[in-house]
Amino acid sequence: MTMKKEWVEFIAILNREVVPALGCTEPVTAALAAARAAKALGTKPEQVLVQVSGNLLKNGMGVGVPGTGMTGLDIAAAVGALGGKSELKLEVLRDLTPKIVEEAKQLMADGNVKVELAETEELLFAKAVVSVQGHTATCTIARTHAGIIEVTKDDEVLESISLEAEEASDDSWPLSVAAIYEFATEADFADISFILEAARLNESIASEGLEKDFGLKVGRSMNEDIALGLRSDDITSFATRLAAAASDARMDGIMQPVMSNSGSGNQGITATIPVTAFARRLDKSEEEMARALIMSHLTSIHLKHHLGRLSALCGAILAATGSGCGIIMLLGGKLEEIERTIKNMVGTIAGMICDGAKTSCALKVASSVEAAISSALLAMKGTSVPGSDGIVDDDIEVCIKNLGRLGSAGMCETDKIILDIMVNK
Repeated sequence: MTMKKEWVEFIAILNREVVPALGCTEPVTAALAAARAAKALGTKPEQVLVQVSGNLLKNGMGVGVPGTGMTGLDIAAAVGALGGKSELKLEVLRDLTPKIVEEAKQLMADGNVKVELAETEELLFAKAVVSVQGHTATCTIARTHAGIIEVTKDDEVLESISLEAEEASDDSWPLSVAAIYEFATEADFADISFILEAARLNESIASEGLEKDFGLKVGRSMNEDIALGLRSDDITSFATRLAAAASDARMDGIMQPVMSNSGSGNQGITATIPVTAFARRLDKSEEEMARALIMSHLTSIHLKHHLGRLSALCGAILAATGSGCGIIMLLGGKLEEIERTIKNMVGTIAGMICDGAKTSCALKVASSVEAAISSALLAMKGTSVPGSDGIVDDDIEVCIKNLGRLGSAGMCETDKIILDIMVNK
């Protein structure tokens, strides 16, 4: 079929938003800023300061940093400054060595690595300031996890990008549930087969999570429950434990990349693994799985667009909603059933809070996946939460906007309280 003009844009959105990421993207953002600043400095810095927004601080406090065996933004910034490769973007820490990690730990022990709360209105913001022998370089990231907007050395601006130009209005936003479904079902397989790389990366990390003791061992413990007869080995259980296991491994700092979605590895996992699990158990073809993954990932991106990059609303529920839509396609459902699935999810766990990135995210992933599968199975039976209930609306696009409004404007105070609780422990 001839490639439609808007489909070219859909593919561009996927290539921008569905990318490999090594480690939780909030500490990785701090590492990337420090690495790019150090590159501008031209030598290893002796002092590292990272200023971050409250939301980035919240998501970077308790999550493992790959290759370090430690948690926190300070170690992320230190290893980024000493051994990160900024050209790798969200895989900036890919080539860390034990020597670099030891140097970073010493830099921290000497009191030369600091993390501060930035004075900014941006929800996603990190500025790294590195210095050595009277010279200083900076790198500022805002709005997206790899969105470098300024790089300086001493008094010279090396890179600068205007933020205003990056903001897209809803009028120019090309995605809708109906448009995504048309693309997922009608585009040539050759044009969308690249999404299968998400399955390869994320299934690999799920396998690691099931085999080894990472984090809270949520996925691994589900396997043990099956052996004890406490759970059944059905398709829902299979999808849930695989997704949880992948999150277990990722949040514990496994030195292995995942395919992210909208700047989040957990969202990438949640948008991918349930779909691949259903495809495997239902013996679907690579093409059928790819089309379902396109539906899932683009729906996740569409929902995230109305919410914003970081908020008090857990992003796993958005990605799980996407995976529920992908599962509908694998079950033989159409657009009507997809819309029902979204309404069921909005009417179920829309208020799940995000209280930072940490090992217990695997529990939230598991809860979101189970809810998504229940929502999809109900949708296949013709059942959906009516538009008169709560924040649900009969118009699916209004329903999605309501969810975004809840998580962005509605939960601003919730976000402040969560951060206050976390930093004052």
